[in-house]
Order: sequence, then C-alpha cells, then structure tokens
Amino acid sequence: MARAATPATARLLRAALLFLLLVAAGRRAAGAPVVTELRCRCLQTLQGIHFKNIQSVKVTPPGPHCGQTEVVATLKTGQEVCLNPEAPMVKKIINKMLNKGSTN
Repeated sequence: MARAATPATARLLRAALLFLLLVAAGRRAAGAPVVTELRCRCLQTLQGIHFKNIQSVKVTPPGPHCGQTEVVATLKTGQEVCLNPEAPMVKKIINKMLNKGSTN
C-alpha cells in the first residue's frame, strides 16, 4: 500500500525535480552559440586591405543580432577591421584564407 508523502518529502521531491530540469536545460544550451551582442558589429567597412597584413578573418552570417553578413579581419598588429563582404577584393581575401586553412 502506498503511503502519502509528508510535506518535507514533497518539498524535497519538487527541489530535486527542479534541479534535474535546470541541469537538462543547461546541457541543451551548452552547444548553442552565444550571442554576445545584439547589434551589428560593423558600422563602417573597408573595401579591402592587403592580404599580407591579415592574421585571420571571421565571417559572421546574418542572424538575430544583425541582418547582414559581417567580415571582421584581425590584422597582424592585433587591430580588428570590418570589411565589405560584397567587395571583390574582400571575396578574394576570404577565398585565400579558406585555401590557406585547407592546405595546412
């Protein structure tokens, strides 16, 4: 025969269930990308920059944070600059960086 749960047991069960739900939600969110800013990063863009000055390039597709593709180049000096993703020179830079990464 089943016994009725005491108020202390019921509170303990609710707390354990809440804990399990929080752990499960945290695990699901762990693989999701974190949006650090909810606005576009690139307010002004350059049409290009010499390839030898670039250390790395990060391309961010449109999303909830910004409705346009953003291309941020990190220069060898550590400075970050925004590049126009539609500029022919920038497209060449992105292709070079992709090919550079695939040959290593």
